[in-house]
Amino acid sequence: MAGFGLFKRLVGSERRLSEPRVRAPVATRVLVVDDSATIRAVLGKMLAQDGYEVLKAEDGEAALALARSEQPALIFLDIVLPGMSGFEVLRTLRREAATQHVPIVMISGNVQATEQFYVQRYGADDFMKKPFGREEVFERICQLVVAGRLPARTSTTEPGLPHGVSQAEWDAIPDIAMPDEAHAAPPALGNS
Repeated sequence: MAGFGLFKRLVGSERRLSEPRVRAPVATRVLVVDDSATIRAVLGKMLAQDGYEVLKAEDGEAALALARSEQPALIFLDIVLPGMSGFEVLRTLRREAATQHVPIVMISGNVQATEQFYVQRYGADDFMKKPFGREEVFERICQLVVAGRLPARTSTTEPGLPHGVSQAEWDAIPDIAMPDEAHAAPPALGNS
């Protein structure tokens, strides 16, 4: 049954088709921080398809620079990053006046429950486990809108392709955010 649960998380459920989605406004600036080029591309595509302006960083230092200069309305932040960890980035963002109120969703392929504890302790708004699908990403945004952490979308205008991206490049990005092989968590011992 675990395989079926993963399948449902990746492709979504019928609920997505029957209920209108609560979304943040078109052009809401979202920063995606992950050292995996695949995760940055796929999560960026998911967000851009829904009309969000996507900024990307591959490490903590670049994330802090972008957060300070571009002032995103939402940040998806990987926990395991080269150099400065996602926890260090989170603590730094929470200490700075310009970024302390920005909603932050931590993401990780490591399933240890202790990570969720630290995410809550350091002030993240939510946690999302890799691999993830569209429904999970947009559920996180919906929860932030409902909680009043992000404004709600009122426009019904549908977004187009992001600036500077061809249709062929866009179509080449997969629709499921699986970590690169180099970033995949090692299998648990004792499981077959």
